[in-house]
Amino acid sequence: MVNSLGIKGLLAASIAITFSVSAFAGDVTPVASASPGLVAKFNVSALRTEGSYDRFIVRYRTDSTEQGNQAAAVQNIKAAVGRAALNHVTLSSNVPAVSYQRKLATGADLVTTSRKLSQAEAAALIQSIAADPAVAYVAPDVLRHAVRDIPASDTVQPTAFTPNDPNFAKYQTDYLPGDGTLTTTNKVANYGGANVTGAWDLADGTGVTIAILDTGIVKHADINTSLGDAGYDFIIDSFVSGRTSDGRVAGGWDLGDWTTGTKYKATNGGCVDANNPAENSSWHGSHVASASGAEYTNNSAGMAGIAYKAKVVPVRVLGHCGGYDSDINDAIVWAAGGHVDGIPDNPNPAQVINMSLGGEGACSAEDDAAIAIAKANALGASVVVAAGNDGDDVANSSPASCPGAITIAATGVTSRLTFYSNYNIPGENVVTLGAFGGGVYPDDAATGAQLNPEGFAWQAINTGTTTPKASPGGDTYGGMAGTSQATPHVTGTVALMQSARIGAGLRLLTPAEVRSILQATARIPNVTPDAAKTFGAGILDAGAAVAAAATYGTGGDGGGNQDSSIPLANGVTLTGQSGAAGSSTVYKLDVPAGSLALTLRTLGGTGNVSIYVKAGSAGSASNYDFKSSASSGNAESVAISRPVAATYYVTVVGESAYSGVSVLGSYVVAK
Repeated sequence: MVNSLGIKGLLAASIAITFSVSAFAGDVTPVASASPGLVAKFNVSALRTEGSYDRFIVRYRTDSTEQGNQAAAVQNIKAAVGRAALNHVTLSSNVPAVSYQRKLATGADLVTTSRKLSQAEAAALIQSIAADPAVAYVAPDVLRHAVRDIPASDTVQPTAFTPNDPNFAKYQTDYLPGDGTLTTTNKVANYGGANVTGAWDLADGTGVTIAILDTGIVKHADINTSLGDAGYDFIIDSFVSGRTSDGRVAGGWDLGDWTTGTKYKATNGGCVDANNPAENSSWHGSHVASASGAEYTNNSAGMAGIAYKAKVVPVRVLGHCGGYDSDINDAIVWAAGGHVDGIPDNPNPAQVINMSLGGEGACSAEDDAAIAIAKANALGASVVVAAGNDGDDVANSSPASCPGAITIAATGVTSRLTFYSNYNIPGENVVTLGAFGGGVYPDDAATGAQLNPEGFAWQAINTGTTTPKASPGGDTYGGMAGTSQATPHVTGTVALMQSARIGAGLRLLTPAEVRSILQATARIPNVTPDAAKTFGAGILDAGAAVAAAATYGTGGDGGGNQDSSIPLANGVTLTGQSGAAGSSTVYKLDVPAGSLALTLRTLGGTGNVSIYVKAGSAGSASNYDFKSSASSGNAESVAISRPVAATYYVTVVGESAYSGVSVLGSYVVAK
C-alpha cells in the first residue's frame, strides 16, 4: 500500500506587513509604552497574508491587575480592540467581541475574538494590545503542524519470520555507523548513519521516559503502547481534535488527522487551499514514537526502535489542520512534569521531549513556546525539535528557533544536508546538529528517482486513510524523509545517554550537558557542508554520545571523581551557553603533543563574560595560567603558542548574566 503523506514542510517564513496604524517587519517588535521604562513586545512573524486569526496569547506584567484578574484582562483587551478600531477601517466597521478562554501553563492568558481577523486586522489588534502598559508580551495563537515529510513510494507489511527484527538489515541502515560501509540493498556508501548500534552495548533506554508531542499513537503489534492511556490529548478545539465537543481528554491516542472532505476546506473555516492540499491521516506520531523507542526490538518481527526499553508517553497536540501554540506549550510543561490547570499532573515525567512539529515565525526568549521550553529544561527535560522542511533559514521557524531547544537538521546517506532541511545561515547557531532524516534521492540530490530504502527512515504506521484500522489488520511500516525523522534519532540517543547514566549510578545530565555532549561527539560530515547552509556541530554519533555520557563527570574512569567540566572537541563550536551574573562554567579540551597553536574563545549571544584558562585542572578568576583581556561583551579569547600536551580547562565567568554564547576550542597539530 502507498503511504499518502504529501510533500509539505513548515509554512512560509516571516512576512513583512503594512497596515494603517503603522508599518513594521513581521518580527518580535518593541512598542513604546505609555509608562516610562515599560516596553511591551509583540511577535507577528507568524501572521500570513492568506491567514485568519481569532486567538491571541497575552502575558501581563506580574505587578498588573490583569495578571490575576480575568475580568480585568477582558476589559483590557476590549479597550485594545476599541483603540485598533479607531485606526483600522475593517475593524471599525465590524468590531469583534472578546472572550477569555484560560490561563496557560506559561502564565499567559488566551483570549479570542468573535470573528476571525485578517492579517492586517490581527496585526493592528496585537500592536494595540502591546501598547497598554500592563502588557508584557502578545502574539497570535497560531496552528503548528507536523513537519510534513516525504513518503517512500511503498510500505512494508509485517513479517513473522526470523531472525529478530527481520527488516532491520535492509531498512534501517540509518542505525549503522556512518563509516562508508556499503548498504545491503543498493550498495550505497553509508556516511549518514547515526551509529545507534554502537550505543546499544552501553544502554537500551531502561529507566528513562520519552514524551512524543505529535498526532498521538496507534495500536500496532510492533509498537509498545503500554502508556497510551497514560498520555494526554491536549487539543481543546473539537474541529482540530475530531471529537464531538471541545475539551481535553486522557489518553494519547491518534484519532486521525485527515483533511479530506469539504469541512476542511479553507472556505469552510478549515485549512485546505491551493497551498495546502487535502491529505489522508499521516500516523506521524506513531512513526516518530517508534523511532525514538516505542517500536519493539528483538521481538522477531518488523523493525527496531532506538531507546527500545524506554517508556514512551504519547501526547496528542496535532489533529486536523495542526495544533494551536496554546495547547502545544501547555503540553511541553505537562510532559516534563509541570502543572497545567484542569488536568492531572503527568505520572510519567519525561527526561526528553520530541517535537517534530512547527510553523512559520521567529521565536525569542519572550515567546510562550520559549518560556514553556525553559520550564521543561528547568524540570530536567531536554526538548528536541525539528528544524523544519522549508529549505530555509531556521530562524524563520518556530519552535525550532526557540532558545533552549535542541534543534535538529536532516542529513542523508552521503552526510550532506538534505535539500528540504532548514539550516543555519552564516553567523547563526540555531541548529544544534544534524541527524539522518533521509535524502530521498541518489547522492542526496534534490531530484531523481527515489533511492529506496536508503533514502528514507522506516518505522511502524497504520494503513487507515482517516481513522486508524484495528491492529493487526491495519499494521504496516512506512518510509518517511524529513527533519521529523532526524529529530527522534537524537531524542532516542538522549534517552540512551540518560539510561547509561542510570546504569552507572550517576546523576542525570542537565539539558545543557546533553546539548554539549551531543555537539562535542558529533561526527564531521564526509561531505564538507555548504558554508551558506550549515547544520551545527556535525552529524549525530549515538555511540560516541552515549559513551561520553556514561563517563561524564567521573574523570573518565567511571568512578566518583566528579569532574563536571563540559568537554570540547577540536574546532567544534558549542552554542547556546548561558549563565547568571557571577556564575562559573568550566569546559575542557584535550590538546595532543605537537600542537603548534591553541585558541580558546567565546563569541556571540548577549551579556558579558570573561574566560580563565588553566592546564591540568579547572581554574578561576584568582587561579589561572591565562586569561582573556578585560573587555565588555562576549568576544573573549586566549591564544597559546606551542601548548604542552594536556587537558586545558576553560572557566567562563559571567561578569553579568549571559545567554546564547558560543564556546570554541581549536588547535593546530604539526604535520
